Amino acid sequence: MTHISSAGRIVVGVDGSPGSKLALTWAARLAALEGRDIDVITAWDFPTSLGWGAAVPDQFSVKQSMEKAAVQSVDDVFGPDRPPGLRVITQEGHPAHALIERSAEAFMVVVGSRGHGGFAGLLLGSVSARVAEHAHCPVLVVHQPKTAAPTAGATS
Repeated sequence: MTHISSAGRIVVGVDGSPGSKLALTWAARLAALEGRDIDVITAWDFPTSLGWGAAVPDQFSVKQSMEKAAVQSVDDVFGPDRPPGLRVITQEGHPAHALIERSAEAFMVVVGSRGHGGFAGLLLGSVSARVAEHAHCPVLVVHQPKTAAPTAGATS
């Protein structure tokens, strides 16, 4: 594996979920304030429960699929106006491990509180909790804003 240095950069975990896109928005704000560049990290691994019997079409590439999802997330957030110095990096491996590894040289790691997978009722996803606990730099866990609940007795 080729190691790309993340020294002094803001590292943000992106999986295409709304939470990760919000984290990317926050990473851009922080990067602008601190004069830092951004590394968008998308990582994947195969659950061991799949075993060797999982059928995958010959022309399917997980790496290409993940690269496309990462670029689409960046495009959804920034459109054609990407921040200067932004890099999109995809790698095989558990997402938490990839972010923790890059945190050793990062200025900060930014993650959404929940991404794809997991249980919707959890307050903090397994990746964000693991990164917050084990990272070698400050970590910002971005939560989705709560929607306002309708008040009792309200009429239209």
